[in-house]
Amino acid sequence: MTIFWFFLWSLLKIILVVVIFLLGVAYTVLLERKLVARIQNRWGPSRVGPFGLLQPLVDGAKSFLKEDLIPTSVYKPLYLLAPLISLGSALILIGVVPFGNPDINYKGFRFFEIADINVGLLVLLAVTSIGVYGIALSGWSSNNKYSLLGSLRSSAQMVSYELALGLSLVGAVLRTGSLNLREIVEAQSSGYGLLSWNIFGGWQFIAFFVYLMAAFAETNRAPFDLPEAESELTGGYHTEYSSMKFAMFFMAEYGNMINVGCVATLLFLGGWTSPFGNLFPTPQNAFLLAILPLFWFLFKVFSFLFLYVWVRGTLPRFRYDQLMNYGWRFLLPLAILNIVGTSLWLAYKQ
Repeated sequence: MTIFWFFLWSLLKIILVVVIFLLGVAYTVLLERKLVARIQNRWGPSRVGPFGLLQPLVDGAKSFLKEDLIPTSVYKPLYLLAPLISLGSALILIGVVPFGNPDINYKGFRFFEIADINVGLLVLLAVTSIGVYGIALSGWSSNNKYSLLGSLRSSAQMVSYELALGLSLVGAVLRTGSLNLREIVEAQSSGYGLLSWNIFGGWQFIAFFVYLMAAFAETNRAPFDLPEAESELTGGYHTEYSSMKFAMFFMAEYGNMINVGCVATLLFLGGWTSPFGNLFPTPQNAFLLAILPLFWFLFKVFSFLFLYVWVRGTLPRFRYDQLMNYGWRFLLPLAILNIVGTSLWLAYKQ
């Protein structure tokens, strides 16, 4: 394949993945509204389109058409840059996620991943840490005390829980011996199905619990949604934002939900591998061979998102001191303990 065709196909793949990702963000909002309505014995969105399925499109159009207000006292360069940083970091992350069988390719050009990077996990953690700047800068540049307090809360919260989140992934890396996301998945595909996954076969259920709790806090989701606590901060860091700039923060939030679901799927739930292993024969049909791994990957991510929404509809918000104590005094020592335990177990096996 020539350089021209390589770049052309890569560009088409990027455009396709970004469009599907943004549609996924829009329909994750609908999923949340529907599930929370079900939990609270309500109908949820049901007016626009069959079963309310066109509601996200109407919400998006409404965000574009709303009046774009910019307060006079804001620091305009950073005020405008902040939502771009938040949404940009969420979009970049999907570029290193392998979401299907890498063996499906055409002359070495893989269809189900954009970039195969040897240190893919490190890239994910690095880009995730950039996202906090969008929220911190939005609060500071708004010249609003409520916004500033919300952004300070977020900075402290995200820095605190990034430590636990990063350390929770070390056990899976130790077991695999690689930072390449594709190799981490392949290490979990020994043919025993879910018994090969890191969460079960790798005894990383403690790490998965730490990752799950840290992911809730990293994405500012209930019960850790302190940066936008309406009862205390009016609206938090995005109080002074309107129209599409306001929507970009929430697109980033729901995009990051999908991203952490992808990371959990890759590192703990076997990625695109089947939970049944070799119990059923490998399909000989080329179409099924390509689609089934993609189906299992999307199903696992959807299950993770379902858990996200379920927790939001069930648990009340923490106090801020409880949030910080939980991260520093419980999750962080537990993540370190898991690393020590995993290291001793691997050393014993050798």
